[in-house]
Amino acid sequence: MSQFFQIHPDNPQKRLVQQAVEILNKGGVIVYPTDCAYAIGCHLGDKTAVDRIKKIRKLDDKHNFTLVCRDLSELGVYAKVNNQQYRLLRNSTPGAYTFILRATSEVPRRLLHAKRKTIGLRIPDSNIALAIMEELGEPIMSTSLILPGETEPLTDPYDIREVLQHHVDLVIDGGYCGMEATSVINLVEDIPEIIREGAGDTAQFE
Repeated sequence: MSQFFQIHPDNPQKRLVQQAVEILNKGGVIVYPTDCAYAIGCHLGDKTAVDRIKKIRKLDDKHNFTLVCRDLSELGVYAKVNNQQYRLLRNSTPGAYTFILRATSEVPRRLLHAKRKTIGLRIPDSNIALAIMEELGEPIMSTSLILPGETEPLTDPYDIREVLQHHVDLVIDGGYCGMEATSVINLVEDIPEIIREGAGDTAQFE
């Protein structure tokens, strides 16, 4: 049976944030709010937790997880970023974007795109997500909470608890945070490529 925390979206309660991080550090799987939809995530280095998420969402080994980061300096630990890419990232983060970038050696190999050695990264505009990562001290490995057979993420934390209470360790109720996935921008080459149009405005990348 999963735990259920109600965390204030503007002023996250430190005690509950600490408890959420304890669950992550013990190999737990959590559902948490971002700036555009609820996500399901786990500790960066925990293969067992990743496998649990794959089972919940029925994902194959080709699915790319996203590293959700606190800020640009943390993102730079896990991705190779040149000056042009940095300017684009600075102008659009935090926000509802996932950026595809070349990964550094800090990223576990099993998380990389097998051939391109790329990784998806994002910096959400969400006080709850940022507070969890600040306490955790590293990114959360995440994917959108879209269940098998569905095309849109679950949006109601009470519905999420009912559906997943025996499959995840924690559901965080952070209120309504939208139901549209991020826009995905490939920044690997010199010219940005819009992979998916979602919640983030893609005009600056066209």
